[in-house]
Amino acid sequence: MIKRFMFLTYFLMGLSYFSFGQRYATSLGLRMGSNDYSRTIGFTGKQRIMSHLTLEGILQTDFDRNTTGHLLMARHRPIISKRLNYYYGGGLSAGWEESYVKDKETKEIIHTYGNSTMGLDIIGGLELTVANTVFSLDYKPNVNFAGREEFFRGQVGISARTVLVKSKEQDKKWRKKRRAKRKKNNETFGDKFKNTFQFNNR
Repeated sequence: MIKRFMFLTYFLMGLSYFSFGQRYATSLGLRMGSNDYSRTIGFTGKQRIMSHLTLEGILQTDFDRNTTGHLLMARHRPIISKRLNYYYGGGLSAGWEESYVKDKETKEIIHTYGNSTMGLDIIGGLELTVANTVFSLDYKPNVNFAGREEFFRGQVGISARTVLVKSKEQDKKWRKKRRAKRKKNNETFGDKFKNTFQFNNR
């Protein structure tokens, strides 16, 4: 038992060491979703907009009766390292979906499709970056505002995204902008006057 515990500890430490440098700022890939009504596939893109805060766009379809777009903001928290984390958040959705309406008088279920829908998404998941790929497992329930009979629909999703921009590169740009801003704020009145009128020393 002790040996197994030590092996697991070393394994997690090794995973943490391996994953530490695999942070991302921009990633793009595919997402597969599944619920009781349809199986979808689509594109997903994530962009880090602040430290531990991302903006994700999802466009998915089942190539039949359901096509939706989603814009989500999520907060990321590390579990072992910055590359193995859990995240949670929410956002808005819109699209065209099928709907099932129960007729109590005839005891029939009326099935319609092509309904324009709008709703609110909640999302929570796990994310792991290995090499240059980000793998995600998420649960994304949707609360319907208009266009669909069902008020609530859940969806489980699996994503694989390629890292386009690493967070180290993004951090470097952010630091450069902060230094430029501090330098601008620290300019004397004479420097600002000279730069404004472009006086040159001759």
